[in-house]
Amino acid sequence: LSILLSLLVSTHTTRSPDCGGILTPSGLNYIAEVSKSHVEAILRQDLTAPTVPGLFLNSQKPSSNQINSVKVTELSLSLIPDTGLRLSIDVDLGITPAPSTTKVMRLSITTDLHVEMNPEGNLELVTSACKPTMEEVQSTEETESESSSSDMDKEINTDKICLEVSKLLLLPNEQLMTLTAQFPVTPSCQVQYLPLAAPMFSEQGITISLQTTFQVAGMVIPLPVSPVPFSMPESASSSPSHLTLAFSEHFYSSLFFALEIAGAFNMTVPSPLTTDTMAQKITQMGSLFQEDLPVMLQAVFRSSSRVVLEEGKAALKLFLTIHVGAGSSSFQSFLSMNVDLSAGILLGVTDTRMTISAETIEDIDLSLAASNVGPVPAASLEELFLPTIREEVLAQLNVVLSEGVFLPHTHSFTYTDISVVIHKDYVLVPCNLQ
Repeated sequence: LSILLSLLVSTHTTRSPDCGGILTPSGLNYIAEVSKSHVEAILRQDLTAPTVPGLFLNSQKPSSNQINSVKVTELSLSLIPDTGLRLSIDVDLGITPAPSTTKVMRLSITTDLHVEMNPEGNLELVTSACKPTMEEVQSTEETESESSSSDMDKEINTDKICLEVSKLLLLPNEQLMTLTAQFPVTPSCQVQYLPLAAPMFSEQGITISLQTTFQVAGMVIPLPVSPVPFSMPESASSSPSHLTLAFSEHFYSSLFFALEIAGAFNMTVPSPLTTDTMAQKITQMGSLFQEDLPVMLQAVFRSSSRVVLEEGKAALKLFLTIHVGAGSSSFQSFLSMNVDLSAGILLGVTDTRMTISAETIEDIDLSLAASNVGPVPAASLEELFLPTIREEVLAQLNVVLSEGVFLPHTHSFTYTDISVVIHKDYVLVPCNLQ
């Protein structure tokens, strides 16, 4: 398997997206909302620490201006189309310049953010144009100078404040790195979502395009080339959902291809038949087997499966060769059938996994591929094997699919309020973050 994969990988050079997501303005507002307490905790820890150089540049007595309270009153993230984001933070600082007085100063920080792709292929949030200002909003001093705010502006240690802002962004960068983590599909198969470029910023939100890769036995497998280039569908800026994930038809076919390469669908199917009961329909069975033996079916893929997406529905097309054999200890094949079937599949999302389940078989075709017991009419094949194939193949398929497949996500967030909308050639998953 390793040699085969290495040969295949050497011919696989195309890189194109097959899935992605759009973080909407609603999603940005939610991230800003849940970030407030974290930002406040970091700023409180750093700005009130006595060992940290002071916030003020020109204080003759560095210890005279003591910050004793930090409260984030406002935090917002706004989109700058084609460029990035603007982070705005308002912080009320309780400052004690003298033993009997307290001032509340409003520290306002505005900084621009954009996302770059580093040489390792990970996305990084980068700050620029950091601009802090400060004004006095409350004081217990009996007399106040009207110029106190401008005086304080001159005293701000800009480098220190912007350093604190950049420290707040370490957590988002850790989150972005977890986006490209490997997630298990089966014990020998892992999936990974790789960004192909830095995200696009528009009024609709932040759009990121991803390429799915699969590893089997530790080696990247070459996926079939998508016949149709995939691009993220445009999202309405008024979308109430925080995030819209999108998956191409090719994404699902690639998943089944990877599972096939990993051997997940190689299945042995029990049958109620025995060689004696089959001999009632196929007379040559009697001369081939002298004793009554249980009959088993072994299914392997004849060619790659395909997932077909239409408006409101999804179907899985399987192309199998099913070997029919006898013997309880060693499998001896005496008959092979080509089986083409189409099954409706249901798609859903639970937490951060997409669930896939095969439902009823919509269409099935059996034909004789090879036989050691002479010709077998199609009607006899269907009578003998169709009920077992209908029941057992789907059941074993669903055992493989029961765990679902991890979707692109970062480790701190899960998906809620999820809906799955199937369109021709792609699937949309509008959801909220939590």
